[in-house]
Amino acid sequence: MKLKCLIIDDEPIARKLLQEYIEETDFLELAGTAVNPVKAVGLINSLKVDLIFLDINMPKMNGIEFLRSVPNLPMVIMTTAYGQYALDGFELAVIDYLVKPFSLERFLKASQKALELKSLKENKSIAEKVDADHFYIKCDRKIERVIYDELIYVEAMANYVIIYTMGAKLIAYLTIKGILEKLPAEKFIQVHKSYIVNVQRINAIEGNTLHLGDIKITMGLSFANAVMERVLKDKFIRR
Repeated sequence: MKLKCLIIDDEPIARKLLQEYIEETDFLELAGTAVNPVKAVGLINSLKVDLIFLDINMPKMNGIEFLRSVPNLPMVIMTTAYGQYALDGFELAVIDYLVKPFSLERFLKASQKALELKSLKENKSIAEKVDADHFYIKCDRKIERVIYDELIYVEAMANYVIIYTMGAKLIAYLTIKGILEKLPAEKFIQVHKSYIVNVQRINAIEGNTLHLGDIKITMGLSFANAVMERVLKDKFIRR
């Protein structure tokens, strides 16, 4: 894995040193340089930058102002001759803070942090994709796996919920709000204060009653409009 880097620094000597350090580091690749943050904004997206080495004292806009004003920045390592800005930097979630002049060893230590963070994010993304079709829930003394597409509906009782799947009826001590927050919104919708249904399982609507195969569930008055909009939107053929 290589991190694509952008240097933002108005000092030619500082830019040259960072370029040399990046060339010495196997997992870093220099994508570009900018002499101030204003010129850097367009480069960040076009170059698909993973990591920014950002100076603080620069014309037009300083590094702290840049961090506060530009949303969704990639990872940032600050590089400056002024140690008093360290607290500001860490409050703005920078990876590390390098005080000039800094050694190659110190540069490598900061860059390694960025590499590890990038690796963690990618591994998390892979794990979420692998588990995207199911979730686990504690029922009695067992932890049960529930596949989203097999979940038909959820019914809330006094202080627990009943999860009805194609092959099982599971009881879990959760609130309906608690389980709704964990279910993917594109697949499930609350239709009553006591019911959540799998949208793909709705095969007919009769008045305020939803048919899920042989199962009939009544929509709550305060939920009906949102349910009808969600289920029928762009799919209802009118004569």
